[in-house]
Amino acid sequence: MAGTRVNPTRMELTKQKKKLVSATRGHKLLKDKRDELVRQFMDLIKVNMDLRLKVEKGLKAANMDFAIARAGMSEQVLNTALMANNKTLEIKQDIKNVMSVDIPQFSTNANIKGNDIYSYGYAFTAGDLDEAVYSLGTVFEDMLKLAEVEKSCQLMASEIEKTRRRVNALEHVIIPEALDNIKYITMKLDENERSTQIRLMKVKDMMIEENIQEKRKENCR
Repeated sequence: MAGTRVNPTRMELTKQKKKLVSATRGHKLLKDKRDELVRQFMDLIKVNMDLRLKVEKGLKAANMDFAIARAGMSEQVLNTALMANNKTLEIKQDIKNVMSVDIPQFSTNANIKGNDIYSYGYAFTAGDLDEAVYSLGTVFEDMLKLAEVEKSCQLMASEIEKTRRRVNALEHVIIPEALDNIKYITMKLDENERSTQIRLMKVKDMMIEENIQEKRKENCR
């Protein structure tokens, strides 16, 4: 029995009652947090699925555009054009806190809508290559967003599992243990109180009996 591990005192009873109140409040807060995390996680899963389909479709289109460009250009000219890029792509990561989870947010300095993505000259390249580079540049933004969402899903799933374990520990271990301790201490205190009352009644009866005996002796004189 869990209660046998605690001292059956009023101080310990007060301590266990405070522990129960704190555990009950914590259980509710963690349960609410878990439910909200699950809700946001399900929303992210839907976004992730939509983005993945969009990225797969974009990559397929980009590969097709590159195949067309390769068919209209020599291998040497195509490789030279693609290797001419001297720009540095920077990816910046910021952090957004959602329900105590640090969610990454990625951004890039790439200007997909401008001419920065075309690092080669137009004199010896076909327009099909421009289409291919633009297609790949467009899908890159979605790929970056997909990486962000997938990482967020992983972090949220981990936090949901940790929160679930804490909720279960409170619900199935800490709260029942506190209740058992309170029940045990209360029972012991009641037993002690009854024992004390019985002893007091016995003492009272003994005093009464002594008084009666004293009066009898006085009457006999």
